[in-house]
Amino acid sequence: MTPFSVVIPAWGVQGYLAECLDSVLEQQGVDAEVIGVDDAAPDHSGEVLDQRAATDSRLTVVHLDTNGGPGPARNAGLERATGDYVWFVDGDDRIVPGALRVIEARLREEKPDVLVVGVARERWNRSVSPWRIPAAVSPGADALTRPAPPLGALLVRRQFLLESGIRFRPGGYEDVAFAYQVLAEAASVAVLEPACYIHRLDRAGSFHTTRSKRHADAVAQYDHALSRPVCAEAAPKLRRRALSQAVTELLKIMEDGARVPRNDRRPMFAAISGLLRRHEAGAAPRPGGVAGLRLRLIAAGSFAGYRAVNGAGGRVRAARKAAGTAKARLRKRGLRWYYRWQLRRPIDENLAVYAAYWYRGYACNPAAIYEKARELAPGVRGVWVVKPGRAAMPEGVPYVVSGSRAYYRAIARAKYLINNATFPPAVVKRPGAVHVQTHHGTPLKTMGLDQPKFPASTVGYDAERMRRNIAKWDFSITANRHTTLLWDRQFPIRGETLETGYPRNDRLARATAQDVAAARAELGIAPGERTVLYAPTHREWHATFTPVLDVDALAEALGPDTRVLLRGHYFYGMAGFPCLHPRVTDVSSFQPVETLYLAADVLITDFSSVMFDYAVLDRPLVIFAPDWEIYRAVRGVTFDLSTEHPGTFVRDFDELVAAFRTGQPDSAQAARARAAFRERFCSLEDGNASERVVRRIFLNDRKASGDA
Repeated sequence: MTPFSVVIPAWGVQGYLAECLDSVLEQQGVDAEVIGVDDAAPDHSGEVLDQRAATDSRLTVVHLDTNGGPGPARNAGLERATGDYVWFVDGDDRIVPGALRVIEARLREEKPDVLVVGVARERWNRSVSPWRIPAAVSPGADALTRPAPPLGALLVRRQFLLESGIRFRPGGYEDVAFAYQVLAEAASVAVLEPACYIHRLDRAGSFHTTRSKRHADAVAQYDHALSRPVCAEAAPKLRRRALSQAVTELLKIMEDGARVPRNDRRPMFAAISGLLRRHEAGAAPRPGGVAGLRLRLIAAGSFAGYRAVNGAGGRVRAARKAAGTAKARLRKRGLRWYYRWQLRRPIDENLAVYAAYWYRGYACNPAAIYEKARELAPGVRGVWVVKPGRAAMPEGVPYVVSGSRAYYRAIARAKYLINNATFPPAVVKRPGAVHVQTHHGTPLKTMGLDQPKFPASTVGYDAERMRRNIAKWDFSITANRHTTLLWDRQFPIRGETLETGYPRNDRLARATAQDVAAARAELGIAPGERTVLYAPTHREWHATFTPVLDVDALAEALGPDTRVLLRGHYFYGMAGFPCLHPRVTDVSSFQPVETLYLAADVLITDFSSVMFDYAVLDRPLVIFAPDWEIYRAVRGVTFDLSTEHPGTFVRDFDELVAAFRTGQPDSAQAARARAAFRERFCSLEDGNASERVVRRIFLNDRKASGDA
């Protein structure tokens, strides 16, 4: 029996359906039974299903004679399902790459009646919200005291549905009644936090973005959920909480002008009133105060009274919000005034402000410069800028939080401002202040003022803002001649280019056998265990982390003496799903990254600048680039990595495994390619880059940077 049946109802989703089907049928490692239900769609949805079914036997298509809505369509798919678990996926949504394999592992481990997975939400412009991690979910009537999870978050054991008789009801908001029923009546519920499902939130033409009196269907759906025995027989206090949750959600729908027309709100209110009266029997007494008054008016069917109380409450809330907004505006205005006042005060000649990765924390070239400056220029105080909710800072490192008075004072009065990204546009470049741009990688991709040549990479790109930022830089640090030549055009500055090597790589260049042993011990790597670090880059055409390499399969293929470390790009926040293989470790949040380099025997990457840093260690390097042509077209590249790679270049998984099994990364051919790569990109990495930068910037030693 197949582990999964994925049921996809289709009506009015012709433009999205192929992407939905791809997301299910192209999952790696797990085959699912897919049932597409053509709900008598007036568009080409049925044809799209038939065409795909003709080429993929896993897809079964059901054509309904009449349109019954998504609920009955899902029921029709459920009747034909044979999988252990059923996942209802809307035809305009999709599932995340790798989701089925991770879900299968969790289901095999726990075997719950219902598995609740995380859901990400996608806007019309393809921007994806951070992962929505489900709260702890417990079965029983308590489930009705919280908002219903999205339908795509639920995988339900098919036998449980058959035995309980739970089905989708006709009408809108059928997903709410279904979700509440399965959670309330399940014997066991498990949670998988990473997002496995991407819900398209505001698609034009969808039911939830259409103004209609049909939104009143929600009342009947909540009524049905509250009428199930598990809720009707619950303790009075719990019943009151469930009823209050239902009324709150229904009123929210009724008051949403984008959903319910004004003339249809009174009839919907009457329906909510009836629901409240029906289910108050046996519930705990109403609360006191305004909340109790509000419920009394609803139960009495007094729409005018409810509107008066709600309007008064709304005015109070609006007044509070306005007061809060005014306070925030005054605070912001006060901070701007404070910053301007600080800009009039003398520059502190012995203050340096450091920042990295848009205030993310202590890292990269600025951190290496900070540490060397404490040694060679101890009279210069260093202060870091971090965002609120910052990552932990090293003990003893001073910092200010962005947006605070201390922050504005520091950036206004510092002599030196050192960053590997950019300071906000509002940061003023004062006469006499020194701005140092360290950057954070040797460029393979096209950057800076050359980027408009590749329009697909320019989302959020602002050329004028970039030019204004560049005009503030007094120093631009490069790691090699290749970078210097490029950035003379891509980031043209009036100041001075310091071609010194990268300060962050000093630790690698100076590393000893003891340093390597300490790094491996910190990561728990066993003696003699070959360690492969996989560090892919960000891909603009993927809104979420989309793995192009199956690291679990790689660990299995490379054998019991190999451990794989997975380092996801920080733009994604995390590396997708938890690793399943016991010899794969997710090190996406581990800091500093240099420790990972020291611990690794081999690096696998694609287009990331980590290749230039890791090459300092003169260890085997493998480029895994299945989408090389796409990257070249989208981002543009500064050299042909396929022919000028640092040792080994492969295009698919089988080729990658074969390279390791034949020892190609350790071959003489690979060593020659790596030597040429190092000569071109790492010739300055001698362990003294930080010193050269500090002596030139803080001690005004022009010889340190190679000047005569």
